[in-house]
Amino acid sequence: MSSANTGVRTVGIIGAGTMGSGIAVSCATGGLEVVLIDTQAAALESGVRRSHAIIEGAVKKGRLASAAGTAARARIGTATEMATLAAVDLVIEAVFENLQLKQTIFRALDANCAPGTLLATNTSTLDIDAIAAATARPQDVVGMHFFSPANVMPLVEIVRGAETSSASIATALDVTRQIGKIGVVVGNCFGFVGNRMLYAYGRENQLMLLEGVTAQRIDVVLETFGMAMGPNAVGDLAGLDVGYRVRRERKDLPDDPRYFRVADLLVENGRLGQKSGRGMYRYGADKRAREVDPEVDPLIRAEAARLGVVARATSDAQILERCLYALINEGAAILGAGIAASAEDIDTIWCNGYGFPRARGGPMAYADTVGLGTVYDGVRRLAAVHGPRYWTADSLLADLGSRGSSFAAWSAQRASIS
Repeated sequence: MSSANTGVRTVGIIGAGTMGSGIAVSCATGGLEVVLIDTQAAALESGVRRSHAIIEGAVKKGRLASAAGTAARARIGTATEMATLAAVDLVIEAVFENLQLKQTIFRALDANCAPGTLLATNTSTLDIDAIAAATARPQDVVGMHFFSPANVMPLVEIVRGAETSSASIATALDVTRQIGKIGVVVGNCFGFVGNRMLYAYGRENQLMLLEGVTAQRIDVVLETFGMAMGPNAVGDLAGLDVGYRVRRERKDLPDDPRYFRVADLLVENGRLGQKSGRGMYRYGADKRAREVDPEVDPLIRAEAARLGVVARATSDAQILERCLYALINEGAAILGAGIAASAEDIDTIWCNGYGFPRARGGPMAYADTVGLGTVYDGVRRLAAVHGPRYWTADSLLADLGSRGSSFAAWSAQRASIS
């Protein structure tokens, strides 16, 4: 698809960090003219170097023709002032997860961008409506949640706010296709679809760590199931400080001192993941190969004792069940609330953004394969062991499970009447 089809030819990207640089590469290789903006000149210089290195790496690996790489590099310009955005068709904000900062940026965009400019935020968790409210044009504000590394990962969650126009959604979808990504339209809530479900999945991982199950064992069980990486390896790759900052922003955390306590403890001990050479695991010079770190388990055991968490014998099957059933139950809640339009959309997000094994179809397709009656019974069994706080079966799962129906059948019925 050419830029003439989308009406978008130029894009401003705010924030020259890892995410902004990756988005810049995706846009430039997709034929868009890019203005990369950062108020810090050193950060801007670093971002451009990073973008050029990514493009040069793609040329060397044969993924991009040499001439196309040269053209893509030439499409990436820079600026330090918002006024530069007066002539762009699309802005993608890609700064770190802080609502106040994003609102400040969107006020500035409102003042500097031409009427009709699509204003997108790359937030992974924050309220799109709260960001849009900083402008006088909420109809032009949309979420475009890229996944890291943005130049590699194929998924973009396109988040519809309460006042986002259909034209804005259509333009975001068109741009996403143009730059070679898969766009899935989702509703607005904490974490949207992917990260909201990830928090349920990660919660059980974190609780099991306190209960005495090792990070390596949990990761091996999930990777044997087919996940690209286990939850603890993923946390280290993404940076444990990212989730830490998100949780500091949230006002709706459960009143539970165990909730993501291990991840927070690691950050408080300077263990940020691969970027710092140590997180749940430790890493050598290449920052990739993970090794068990003997310092971590004593930290977790001491914290478990402080919180009064008793060690629990947990089988591999139980590890799998707790992580996957939490994921499925949250997915059912998302479907029932209309945050995702179909079970297939959830599966597309999880297979393309979170490394869920494609051979199993995605979490909702996997649930249908297992049988929703089996999943529903499993959730109730987990509630009997662990209590109802996190193990109350969603009403849609309960309904479909008790009737022997499936998420696929429910989604097909919904589509037929919409």
